[in-house]
Amino acid sequence: MKLRTLGVALAAMAALVTLPLQQRPAAAADLPLSQGKTATSSSDENGGTPAAYAVDGNTATRWSSAATDSQWLQVDLGSSATITKVVLNWEAAYGSDYRIQTSADGSTWTDVKTVTGGDGGTDSLDVSGQGRYVRMYGVHRATQYGYSLWEFQVFGTAGTTTPGTCDTANAAQGKAATASSSENAANSASAAFDGNTATRWSSAFSDPQWVQVDLGASDDLCRVDLNWEAAYGKAFQIQSSTDGQNWTVLKSVTDGTGGTASYDVSGKGRYVRIYGTTRGTAYGYSLWEVAVHTGTGTSTPPVQGGGDLGPNVIVVDPSTPDLQGKFDQVFAQQESNQFGTGRYQFLMKPGTYNGINAQVGFYTSVSGLGLNPDDTHINGDITVDAGWFNGNATQNFWRSAENLSITPSNGTDRWAVAQAAPFRRIHVQGGLNLAPNGYGWASGGYIADSKIDGTVGPYSQQQWYTRDSSVGGWTNGVWNMTFTGVQGAPSTNFDSGPYTTLDTTPVSREKPYLYLDGSTYKVFVPSKRTNARGVSWPNTAGTSLPLDQFYVVKSGATAATINAALAQGLNLLFTPGVYHLDQTINVTRANTVVLGLGLATIVPDNGIDAMHVADVDGVRLAGFLIDAGRSNSNTLLQIGPSGSSADHSANPTTMQDVFVRIGGAGPGLATNSVVVNSDDVVIDHTWLWRADHGEGVGWDTNRADYGLVVNGDDVLATGLFVEHFNKYDVLWNGENGRTIFFQNEKAYDVPNAAAVTHDGIVGYAAYKVADSVSTHEAWGLGSYCNFTSDPSIVQAHGFQVPVKTGVKMHDILVISLGGKGQYAHVINNTGAPTSGTDTVPSKVTQFP
Repeated sequence: MKLRTLGVALAAMAALVTLPLQQRPAAAADLPLSQGKTATSSSDENGGTPAAYAVDGNTATRWSSAATDSQWLQVDLGSSATITKVVLNWEAAYGSDYRIQTSADGSTWTDVKTVTGGDGGTDSLDVSGQGRYVRMYGVHRATQYGYSLWEFQVFGTAGTTTPGTCDTANAAQGKAATASSSENAANSASAAFDGNTATRWSSAFSDPQWVQVDLGASDDLCRVDLNWEAAYGKAFQIQSSTDGQNWTVLKSVTDGTGGTASYDVSGKGRYVRIYGTTRGTAYGYSLWEVAVHTGTGTSTPPVQGGGDLGPNVIVVDPSTPDLQGKFDQVFAQQESNQFGTGRYQFLMKPGTYNGINAQVGFYTSVSGLGLNPDDTHINGDITVDAGWFNGNATQNFWRSAENLSITPSNGTDRWAVAQAAPFRRIHVQGGLNLAPNGYGWASGGYIADSKIDGTVGPYSQQQWYTRDSSVGGWTNGVWNMTFTGVQGAPSTNFDSGPYTTLDTTPVSREKPYLYLDGSTYKVFVPSKRTNARGVSWPNTAGTSLPLDQFYVVKSGATAATINAALAQGLNLLFTPGVYHLDQTINVTRANTVVLGLGLATIVPDNGIDAMHVADVDGVRLAGFLIDAGRSNSNTLLQIGPSGSSADHSANPTTMQDVFVRIGGAGPGLATNSVVVNSDDVVIDHTWLWRADHGEGVGWDTNRADYGLVVNGDDVLATGLFVEHFNKYDVLWNGENGRTIFFQNEKAYDVPNAAAVTHDGIVGYAAYKVADSVSTHEAWGLGSYCNFTSDPSIVQAHGFQVPVKTGVKMHDILVISLGGKGQYAHVINNTGAPTSGTDTVPSKVTQFP
């Protein structure tokens, strides 16, 4: 952004002279509800004019936007409030036309004031509205510069709600209706809204389908009644819209049984839509009647944000008595507790810790509470080894270290892990050994946003992915070592060695993390980076959210309360524990953060889906495990409903350190583990695992057909680990997809070749790009077979893609582990077959 001319600067100074040192608006309350609260914006002119400066109570600081129209500034009041006045103290660059808007969720906005022909200075606006979020939405600028506010002040009464009633009348009856399809002319959309239970709408026999009604004007929605004919919807959403184009999910149903059902909802809209995603029968969707009720419903006490972090979060500082004993006690319990229910998070306050060896077992996380890694320093070690498994580190899953620095006691720290064990935002002032003592087998792993001053030694590690970091050196690799944006990384040599190196990472955004601001807990939410290289710290761009903007999920929390908190506009912080769900968690608000501590685990019961995310901007999912329940779930995690198409390139949803398990801890079933329907999603480190050992393991006992299904366009996966699914481990249907690093094992327990033969092909590819896709690119991919039930199986290929100029695959390999089955080709019909028992990879460096 160019500096303003001297003339404009002098004009701004002249305007300042006329202002008193402290402005006191003529409002009912002295202190604005907005002061000191979290503020965000569509853009900031530069680092010296952030959104927060418009709500800091200081008329010498300001927010200013980029020099374009359609810019906004919003403030989160923390809870719903009755808004009576908004005061805007403009700098010289003011808005001539703008709107004041309120929102309950930060996503759906209501205009409470429209200003045209504004002349700058101080605008004191009387308004009447309700909401947690208040926004100035600029329509037209008055100058060639952006919008600039010294102060944005919101006045009213905090925490008020008005009890309401839900009207018994059907607001939809006789209103105009449309549908995605009708089975025939007699079963048109209008028949579902005519008040006659002898007529019905029915759709074509396919998914998805929808029927919608236009209420004629926007209204508060409180209940929707559905009267299904025999052809019912098993999974569907009730949605609302103000314009018939952009939809908000009011209710998601994943276990519908037909008949008559009523659903309490909370939202506003002119249009109401029933959007079916899974039919309950072989026929279409068929509804005798849909009734929509308006009104504000009954009021319930709001869910409170903030609070303590529960009994399984262990907060320590350098003066904590017997600190080593605390680490040792948890490690003794968790060292070999692979499928137990214990979950623990160590949070280390800033300071220097001497002589500590924090051994990290299953479901244990160790994190610093500083804003930067060097704020928390350990003269000692953070250690993962494999003594519990006789020196074999291939099952050192589900643990993490984050946001601290280490000076290792002997010069080199040991982090001998397998999958689902991220090493994030760590400064190692020495070397890093990724192998167990004795150099036994190891199958990791993932490093991001970390600085290792010395040399990294993978030694026996089969594969590893490192992103946006720096290393002092890298000693070796076994099969597949992939680097993006890593300073000091070895050069690509995949034709003769294990390395694939990209100079930068195309899109990345670091995981949110908890930290202490003085004595106050906050969550830092890093910003998106493009073409990143090296670590993001110490000056990581992003936003801090106070803990009172999070519902802190602890033992005893119900899915209903979790969903109420989300609907209220709160984020989620899952404390360490195992949480059984009796309803799907629905994330519908843009920029919602769902963060887990200590590998917090959610288990969907009775065949429901675990979590659905709406097709909205900027949701952050991070740091938790989804464990499939005993009854089959259709999809454990769904990001965006079917048919999602919104552009999220400026603010994508990210999925980081989110892991899925089917079986192992007991029988589990899920048709799909993760389905991504939204565009532009970034999947940054995941392990989707159909168990090959533990309890409840068998070809049909823990059946799971698909690991990752991508239907959205422009989706990026960095650090993708997917293993043992009954059909395709990865099925990619979206355009312009990219994957950087993929690790896979095919299912061990395939009973015979016939069980996986389809379309004349033996075996489902580990990574399948749909024939319809025109553009796709991937780097550093490996698939391994270990067909222990029938070692005679010869899988056709590890990878299957359409042969098109826009589909490019770089550095891919297949391996037979000890001769237990073989691959005929690497990709399609290209690449030499594997053979023998020597576990030698067959490679293709470029396809086509």
